Amino acid sequence: MTNYFLKRLLQSVLVMLIVAFVSFSLFNFVGDPVHNMVGQEASVEKREEIREKLGLNDPIYTQFFRFVSNASKGEFGLSYQLRRPVSDLITERLPATLELVFVSSIIAIFVGVFFGVYTGINREGFASNFILIISLFGVSLPTFVIGILFIYLFSVILGILPSFGRGEVIHIGFWSTGFLTFSGLKALILPSVTLSLFQMTYIIRLVRAEMMEILQTDYIKFARARGISEKSIKYKHALKNGLIPVITIAGINIGTLIAFSIITETVFQWPGMGFLFIQAVQFVDIPIMSAYLVFIAFVFVMINFIVDILYYFIDPRIRVKGDVASG
Repeated sequence: MTNYFLKRLLQSVLVMLIVAFVSFSLFNFVGDPVHNMVGQEASVEKREEIREKLGLNDPIYTQFFRFVSNASKGEFGLSYQLRRPVSDLITERLPATLELVFVSSIIAIFVGVFFGVYTGINREGFASNFILIISLFGVSLPTFVIGILFIYLFSVILGILPSFGRGEVIHIGFWSTGFLTFSGLKALILPSVTLSLFQMTYIIRLVRAEMMEILQTDYIKFARARGISEKSIKYKHALKNGLIPVITIAGINIGTLIAFSIITETVFQWPGMGFLFIQAVQFVDIPIMSAYLVFIAFVFVMINFIVDILYYFIDPRIRVKGDVASG
């Protein structure tokens, strides 16, 4: 297990170093940082003084190692537009994004697995075909179109759900949450459902395909021949093996939801990190863009690392291969 763990850890570190280099390149190849900070009216002497103070005259490798060191401590400098530390801006916006992604993940995983198992077991039923037809909308329609349709239906026509904002939030230390207020929960419904739809339909079809394939395998036929009940076969033996790929998909989905929450947060004016990133792109705010890139990469790397570790304990084939390799 130690070799397996160390191998995955080294891969994660290597990926983060590559992402750090790409993020570092934004500062050096997307405009002049000094020009973005002081504007055109600053003198040449003032510009050189700032460049020396920021260490921009140092060799590239020195700047890169300094960037990696600061990034490991969560320091990405000051925002060009807002003149505030980027770490403070991320801390303010992170709770909104994480709450949105958390609710969307719960919806996508539980609803997707439930309907996937149902349609996989009852392949020819009317309800199964209806679910599959409805799920096509989640795959074929872009997220922003679904969000606009939801706003028009539930906010404009019916007027029962808010169309933008996060509602009333309660501050608990540095964390702000809308889970503890009624308006916060109402504001969370439309964006979370919109964000979860694509992932939900993907999980439905994945679980359905896995269940249909597993129910045709030899060990399921052998279990039926031994007289094991259909309920036990479907919901214990088949379901347990069918959910193994879902672990990987669920892990990747969480990172994907964070990365692609940009569109949903923009449509619903949700004050999260995605909305902050869009504003940073509009004003070419490199420190925020760089911090967002590193953060998203870190989330993906950590989730994949955790999924790999879970696979070691869930899938015995990996443990056997690891034991053989170490032996």
